[in-house]
Amino acid sequence: MARIAIAGFMHETNCFVPDPTDYDDFAHPADRPAMPRGDDMLAEFEEKGAATAGFMAGNDGNHEIYPLLWASATPGGAVTRRAYEMIASELISRLSQALPVEGVYLDLHGAMVSEEFEDGEGELLRRVRAVVGEEVPVVISLDYHANVTPEMVREADAILPYRTYPHVDQYETGQRAAVAMKRLLIDGRPSGRALRHLPFLLPLNFQCTLVEPTKGIVEAATARQTDDMLSLAYLAGFPPADLRDCGPTVSVHAYSQEEADAAADEIAQTVALKEAEFAEPLLQPDEAVQEAMRLAETATKPIVLADTQDNPGCGGSADTVGMLAALVRNDAQGAIFGVVRDDLAAEAAHEAGVGAEIELDLGGRTDLPGVEPFRGTFTVEVVNDGRYQTTGPVSQGKPYDVGPSALLSIGGVKVAVSSRRVQALDRMVFENFGVDLTAQKIIVLKSTCHYRAHFDPIAETTFAALAPGGHGANPADFAFTKLRSGVRYYPLGPVHET
Repeated sequence: MARIAIAGFMHETNCFVPDPTDYDDFAHPADRPAMPRGDDMLAEFEEKGAATAGFMAGNDGNHEIYPLLWASATPGGAVTRRAYEMIASELISRLSQALPVEGVYLDLHGAMVSEEFEDGEGELLRRVRAVVGEEVPVVISLDYHANVTPEMVREADAILPYRTYPHVDQYETGQRAAVAMKRLLIDGRPSGRALRHLPFLLPLNFQCTLVEPTKGIVEAATARQTDDMLSLAYLAGFPPADLRDCGPTVSVHAYSQEEADAAADEIAQTVALKEAEFAEPLLQPDEAVQEAMRLAETATKPIVLADTQDNPGCGGSADTVGMLAALVRNDAQGAIFGVVRDDLAAEAAHEAGVGAEIELDLGGRTDLPGVEPFRGTFTVEVVNDGRYQTTGPVSQGKPYDVGPSALLSIGGVKVAVSSRRVQALDRMVFENFGVDLTAQKIIVLKSTCHYRAHFDPIAETTFAALAPGGHGANPADFAFTKLRSGVRYYPLGPVHET
């Protein structure tokens, strides 16, 4: 029986939003576990949640699981030096105390940038390897939006990727990581490693695995894995993370260097040949609302619009209200919008009470180009404490606590307001107010793709809108300082030059 140390340290970093991610964001997140340690990790992930739970279940009691800590924060700005060092140092300290170990499993994101380290995961893996030595296998799981670096490929012995976006296979990814670990414990660390970077960035709106060409690419990568490989990972990258190695990658860990290179080259070529096929219509706010209203006239289900540039899941502030202004300006009826983070508005609604009319400058407090508050007179429809249980496949039944919340209305539009940021990837972010989403004509939500797993079943159609926000849908608008030269900002787009 081997002793396997397990830990998690996850953050998806948007380097182009102003607010950093500090230690408290990991210690007290609204929508994920609050940094469990030791046996609390075992209890937290006993049945559900994250790849960690899948890894634990995949172990089948064959080996001793030694839990260290698990930390994750809502996507946002760069992780502060303080937060990174406090968490990484504690993780390494706990790992040192666990020695000797025969294996290490890390549940990572793959797009963490700290104030000091542009490759947050690579630095963490370097420290882990320094503690456990060159013989101990290290397995990692990565989010589909990971920016994979040479350091990550060198220090890890298998990279198990999420294969879905929306992410509905986190648990299964952990199980696949457990299978890789079992083989490593028998056959040892692999000598074959390969990494290929594609020559373009892939905006998140073009990454959905429910549609082509991404659907076919993921299927091809899955089918290409052979018994000689521990892992073959196609990962689409996270453009708002400013680092040299940003972008889509193919990585392979195999017991043969020849096999690793052949598989990496083949899948990278598959992606490259489909460069021209990546596309999704992206409409300006008024265009999007007018199109939704037109479609709603004959639709039997709601039209769903993604306010993609204020997606909290990409580090958006969740307080931009450009789409609300467009809805009101176009006199949209039967619409709901959210979730807007505005603790002051939520407080005012609670103080006024249900049925009251309140005049507000709603949202728009984050210092971003084109972002300003929406001033209007709102009716308070519902107030609550912002605590609810999610029900969708991405959130996996996690409890959320988004602080004092309110449902407001203005004209034909309802507005969901919370005190803390939350991505609308689960229908409960609206349904916790008692709203029947199937009765709405138009749903405008702050997300990019994750929402589709729970909202597509009730939607007539979905598409994206480009209101001002902290997550630019077009990487050409990002002020990169570290991205390597020669990369196209988007498929067939202009080239980045330093």
